[in-house]
Amino acid sequence: MKILSTAPLGPQWPTLDPFLFTAHHKDYFPSGNDDMSISVPLNGRNIGSDFSGKDGWSMYHGRKIPGFPYHPHRGFETITIVDEGMADHSDSLGSAGRFGDGDVQWMTAGKGVQHSEMFPLLNTNKDNPLELFQIWLNLPKKSKMVDPHYKMLWNEEIPIINEKDNDGNTVEIKVVAGQYKSVAPLSPTPDSWAADLNNNVAVWRIKLSPNALYNLAPTEKGTNRVLYFYNGDSVQVEDKLVHENTCFQVDETESISIKAGNSETYVLLLQGKPIGEPVAQHGPFVMNTREELQQAFDDYQQTQFGGWPWDKQEMVHDKDKGRFALHADGTLEEK
Repeated sequence: MKILSTAPLGPQWPTLDPFLFTAHHKDYFPSGNDDMSISVPLNGRNIGSDFSGKDGWSMYHGRKIPGFPYHPHRGFETITIVDEGMADHSDSLGSAGRFGDGDVQWMTAGKGVQHSEMFPLLNTNKDNPLELFQIWLNLPKKSKMVDPHYKMLWNEEIPIINEKDNDGNTVEIKVVAGQYKSVAPLSPTPDSWAADLNNNVAVWRIKLSPNALYNLAPTEKGTNRVLYFYNGDSVQVEDKLVHENTCFQVDETESISIKAGNSETYVLLLQGKPIGEPVAQHGPFVMNTREELQQAFDDYQQTQFGGWPWDKQEMVHDKDKGRFALHADGTLEEK
């Protein structure tokens, strides 16, 4: 049996070890004000915790600007893929950045970091659509208390492979993580579970043109492998045809056929060998035991993981700023 299980997709997607969960944000934000805030009334929303999707968008934990004001993490990693729109990052190490339109941010929280992820509405005379994936990748016990690390994978540098099926239809594979045939990905953060190739971690976005057929090659036994169909009118995985957002856990040792319907179709692949350790999680902290969780809360109360060096909780950067990454050591990347 090639398909082991299926499940419907909501805003938060189910995952398997070594992943913890994936959030998919698809928002059709209206035009912004000059300060990059929402330009329309916020009546009828639970401001501070708005996940309503009202009118096609949510404020999340933002009050004037949508997004996630400063909050802590410990014991895992975030991989943030922004396919459309922009995200502004700021953290307790003094790092900052603006990234989007295909860029990926990889952040190892390790022993603790505070950060904010805000969605600046840069367009004042048209809508501000946003599509963002945040993937939580666990860390093994040996790495849960490493120093935090923040890295940008710029869209222009991420490998993209184009293939054709027997009928000339195109398949595009964006290799965020994990070797694809002979193509190596950009390096993840150094303490990541993905940094060891033996762990067989892969994050690939597969885009199929209408009616394209793609055969996913088998991989090493013992790897958890899940396909997420999130955009398109339909997809057929092996003999199962679905018309709505669905995930498929598939047998990693088998070749898997993926056929698009009559529209462009998008599938995200997440795979990796399981860490296989106990998971104790409460909100933004992911450890191995309840005692370690309590220690995480105690440490945060005492140190604030370095405090908050920025003047706003909803930290956004200058409106005319382009894509950039400022690292804690002062290194600046600009795109």
